[in-house]
Amino acid sequence: MSVLFETSIGDIVIDLEVELCPQSSENFLKLCKVYYYNLNAFFNVSKDFLAQMGDPTATGMGGESIWSYLASSQGEDKSVPRYFVPEIVPKLKHTRKGTVSMAVAPSVDGDKGGCGSQFYITLADNIEYLDGKHAVFGHVVEGLETLDKVNDVFTDQEGRPFKDVRIRHVVILDDPFPDPVGLTKPPSSPTQPPDNSTRIAEDEDALATLPEEEEERERRKKAAAASALTLEMVGDLPFANVRPPENVLFVCKLNPVTRDEDLELIFSRFGTIMSCQVIRDKRTRDSLQYAFIEFDKRDDAEQAYFKMQNVLVDDRRIWVDFSQSVARLNTSWSNNPKLGPPRKERGGFAGRDDLEESRRYRGNRRENEDGRRDYEMVFEVPDVGSSHQRKRDHRDQYSSERRRRSRSRSPVPRQRRHSRDRRRSPDPRIRRGF
Repeated sequence: MSVLFETSIGDIVIDLEVELCPQSSENFLKLCKVYYYNLNAFFNVSKDFLAQMGDPTATGMGGESIWSYLASSQGEDKSVPRYFVPEIVPKLKHTRKGTVSMAVAPSVDGDKGGCGSQFYITLADNIEYLDGKHAVFGHVVEGLETLDKVNDVFTDQEGRPFKDVRIRHVVILDDPFPDPVGLTKPPSSPTQPPDNSTRIAEDEDALATLPEEEEERERRKKAAAASALTLEMVGDLPFANVRPPENVLFVCKLNPVTRDEDLELIFSRFGTIMSCQVIRDKRTRDSLQYAFIEFDKRDDAEQAYFKMQNVLVDDRRIWVDFSQSVARLNTSWSNNPKLGPPRKERGGFAGRDDLEESRRYRGNRRENEDGRRDYEMVFEVPDVGSSHQRKRDHRDQYSSERRRRSRSRSPVPRQRRHSRDRRRSPDPRIRRGF
């Protein structure tokens, strides 16, 4: 009587000891028949020791016998115990690799222990420690190489494999036992694992590589995100995930003689224009031959984009595209003398009311009440006048302090001071203190 286990890393064929262990074999076969073990995980793998499975919760605390499962599924009373008493045959021992045994649960809180659905397969020979403690009821006759793969999986400290190893399907090759009362074979195998595992899925390749084009796309995406974060840190962008406005057009290949008013007049037939500016050199004021045109609505900008592409303006074929610049979010273009300083009414920061500029250093200066800017020292020192006045006040304060000390010191009689100096110096011509 044999059972075929199709696992995620190979097949295993188990031959059961139905004559020596009839109750354990019947429980195992009937649980396989109702797809109880399908998609169960190998939740405990100890290298060169054993691989444990058969718990739908994958915690080591779940599982029940087929008779308890049928009673609970039919809504009957809980008089049927969760576990059954297995047959522990002394001559069936863990002498070779691939020995299959039912895990015997201990008695807890007065509940009688026994075997439910959990079982394990040994991964080495001569594991005498398990003899007499758990019920041997079968042996692996095919698939020892699959056990070697199970033995080599990487596990955490609790013995759970980092990548799930699951029983995908179970095929009963021979079943000599009649079905218990109330057993009905499900129409299909379950499609979802019974446990909520967050490990690497059993059908997922952790070392799989993406196609070259997709990998290059992901690399460029990450590089763009890193560059945006760098520009935010140096202050070139208001924030890293900023997006360019969709109502601003970028016009290039302009004639140097083309003015702001000319472009505004030409593009105004598509809709209301909020601003139109030809970018010019700071010192020479010469046109740099490109401009930004901001429309009131995005639809107007799209219409102008499709209609004005490659149009002749001042004997030049212009090129029109949507602007990728976010300079407008900083309340002014790069060198527009008409707009003047940034306007505060445009928003809290970068032209938006819902943003606030972060103050990371003391170098972020703020304006005083009189409109001037200070250096934001640790202790705010009020302005006391010019530097010359401050030096003179300091000298006056120092002089008054010296006079105060001299008045508080008791005077020394002249004769006594003279005699003391003579005692200290053998030559009265030597003046002390020089």
